[in-house]
Amino acid sequence: MEIIKICLTSVLSAAALFLIAKILGHKQMSQLDFFDYITGITIGSIAAELATELEEPLKPLVAMLIYGAITVFLNFLTTKFPKTRKYINGSPTILMNNGKIYRKNMKKAKLDLSEFMVMCRQEGYFNLRDIRTAIFEYNGRLTILPISTKRPANPEDMNIIPEPEHIFTELIMDGRILTDNLKRRGLNENWLKKELKQLGYHNAKEVYLGLCDNSNNLSVFEAE
Repeated sequence: MEIIKICLTSVLSAAALFLIAKILGHKQMSQLDFFDYITGITIGSIAAELATELEEPLKPLVAMLIYGAITVFLNFLTTKFPKTRKYINGSPTILMNNGKIYRKNMKKAKLDLSEFMVMCRQEGYFNLRDIRTAIFEYNGRLTILPISTKRPANPEDMNIIPEPEHIFTELIMDGRILTDNLKRRGLNENWLKKELKQLGYHNAKEVYLGLCDNSNNLSVFEAE
């Protein structure tokens, strides 16, 4: 009987976590700000407690819902009143500008020079002289503006107007034909079989991934 209760409370915990995560959005799974980090850890801890709470599972469930509601409210508050963001999430800090490293701002961000160097290398800058401005964002990421001679060249610099890029459509995945995507492109399986035959394939099962561009050109990839 106790095992059944554990199974039920575990399912309840997973369902509550799923619903709260859907309400909070994908932000919790990407770049977290300070409060999202705290609530993410806390909600996870409460969910673990809920999974094993057999006597009064309602208490941790209510606590999870309250934390989720607080997060939604604060997100609404920072969206409606942008000035409150610096008090809740913090504000960006300039760590380096025009060849000068700001010691006070480094202390404010609680970073030492070694950590700063590591973050610069993670962004692809091994020489600090290539950096014009380095900003420590409120979510813990380092944003770098390189000096003009070190930034990557783009087509506009060379007076080139490239053709617009388009998203490829998946027509075959793991040997299976995605009929909905075919219809969305205005194509059919006969067209796909003809294209595969021209590329030397007898059927879609021989293909691991098949992509179609905006001009209906098929690109196929085999699995190793």
